[in-house]
Amino acid sequence: MMQVISDIASLRDIRRRWQLEGKVIGFVPTMGNLHHGHLRLVKQAREVTDMVVASIFVNPLQFGPDEDLAAYPRTMAHDLAALESLGVDVVFTPQVEDIYPRGLEQQTFVEVPGISYMICGASRPGHFRGVATIVCKLFNMVQPNHAFFGEKDFQQLQVIKAMVTDLSMNLKVHGVPTVREGDGLAMSSRNNYLTTDEREIAPALYRTLQSVADAIQLGRRDFSRLIQEHKQQLMEEGLKPDYIEIRSAQSLLHPSHEDTHLVILGAAFLGRARLIDNIQVELHE
Repeated sequence: MMQVISDIASLRDIRRRWQLEGKVIGFVPTMGNLHHGHLRLVKQAREVTDMVVASIFVNPLQFGPDEDLAAYPRTMAHDLAALESLGVDVVFTPQVEDIYPRGLEQQTFVEVPGISYMICGASRPGHFRGVATIVCKLFNMVQPNHAFFGEKDFQQLQVIKAMVTDLSMNLKVHGVPTVREGDGLAMSSRNNYLTTDEREIAPALYRTLQSVADAIQLGRRDFSRLIQEHKQQLMEEGLKPDYIEIRSAQSLLHPSHEDTHLVILGAAFLGRARLIDNIQVELHE
């Protein structure tokens, strides 16, 4: 039977018992309002570990002052039912005061330099510091052997992998491929913000990134011009581009001639929603 736990001491008691029993523990951290993308992470964890912990915590430290913390959708009853149906063993649902007992202003933080300041980090200053800090804290509480994150948030995944390596954490981070709607839109909790008309427009972000990928596969290497053309395409589709970037998938730096594994990242505003997506490209030259 799934247990729902909100205090850290009880979580650690369970973790200690599992450790004595030699169990392999998987962890899926979420901010709730779960969709099929989250559930894919849980299924992956279920396949490769003995015990699965999921967390539901809307982390205020990763929201900027003008972002949607108060409006972020919270659907706890629905989320718990979905997690129980997939055989999750423990759901950790802490309160803000449990996670940040001295308040956000006094909180010690974790920051991954370089990678945290570019692309999404440039658009959302401090965001990845908030992400790294909460994930580090949750890793310390749960002490998993494996943790699972979606590739839709590709930069976030790279930040977390770098943090785990740099801080010598004893766990493996798994990236799980993006789950999409039938028309290609990447599943996201923030898709709930879209009106009916906006939902019809939203898949244009994925189509635009696909078009960039196709052009690269056909040999185009004038990346700056390619990006500008496709920003214009996004605007013509009715979206307001935040960025389109072509980067090395390993480093997230601008690619060199030697890079053969690229990632095309995009973000765009549509009504109340900020959509993000990415496509990875393997060059065969």
